Amino acid sequence: MSMTGELRLGFIPLVDAAPLIVAQEKGFFAQQGLSVALSREGSWATIRDKVSAGALDGAHMLAPMVLAASLGVGSEPRAMIAPLALNQGGAAVTLSTRLTGDGEPGARLAHLARRRQEEGASPLTLAVVYPYSIHNYLLRHWMAGLGLNPDVDVRLTVAPPSRTADLLAEGVIEGFCAGAPWNAVAEAAGVGQTVARIGDVWPSAPDKVLGVTEFWAAANPAALRALLRALIAAAAWAADAGNKTELAAMLSRPEYLGVTPQAILASLGEICFTGGEVNPPRPEQAHWLLEQMTRWGQIGEVASDKVAERTWRPDLYLAAEGG
Repeated sequence: MSMTGELRLGFIPLVDAAPLIVAQEKGFFAQQGLSVALSREGSWATIRDKVSAGALDGAHMLAPMVLAASLGVGSEPRAMIAPLALNQGGAAVTLSTRLTGDGEPGARLAHLARRRQEEGASPLTLAVVYPYSIHNYLLRHWMAGLGLNPDVDVRLTVAPPSRTADLLAEGVIEGFCAGAPWNAVAEAAGVGQTVARIGDVWPSAPDKVLGVTEFWAAANPAALRALLRALIAAAAWAADAGNKTELAAMLSRPEYLGVTPQAILASLGEICFTGGEVNPPRPEQAHWLLEQMTRWGQIGEVASDKVAERTWRPDLYLAAEGG
């Protein structure tokens, strides 16, 4: 927290940042006595680093990022916690329309990937938004279903969500897995076709959370409770179908997502912002994410009960929700 008592919260331009943006724009932060500055960030790695260093008090974060940071994989270890889940849904796999041709795009991707291997050509390149993300796990799971080994048959790269549709259009990548609205943006531009959605594969998979360091949470319990209350109220507002037109216009503004309201509206039906199964951070979600991280060789065997108990904090959520 800054010397002025202002909270600094980071976000990436995605529809599922809505609870933070709504809490600011509709006064839910102010109702809880909080002064908040929202900071639009360019990449998930920047979010991780700024929260770790204290340049941000907290942020809209990828759920597996909290686990990875706490375990010290991909970065220096920094104990983080998730006291609130922000959403479920919204992630999707989109392939270039260059692959659509005749037949099913996934089958065409698999055929081209194998043909390139046989010819000794460079592999097809696909992007994910961050190595420790539900998007990486969805893309890998989907490719495995096609009989492809994502670590051998294609080249996976990392790109900020807001760059994915442009990279597809430029021919730099042949597909990506990202959150809303970037799949809809690619489709609206005629450069991509969405072939798999998280809701069809893992409907209750955790996506984004509020992430803060364990140190900050312990040092600022009152601010954290107020922050959670504001975000719970904002998530409920964002989930109200009667607010979707206003929400889309709000999120579309240049300082937030900077895309058309139509692209946001096209994505809202895929995302759930509120409910008893959505917002409390459930330890079984942490266990499941750790299983995905283990499946794809990111971590070895860990004491998942201990990691889940330390990082996923439903106790803090329930204390805030209960007043």
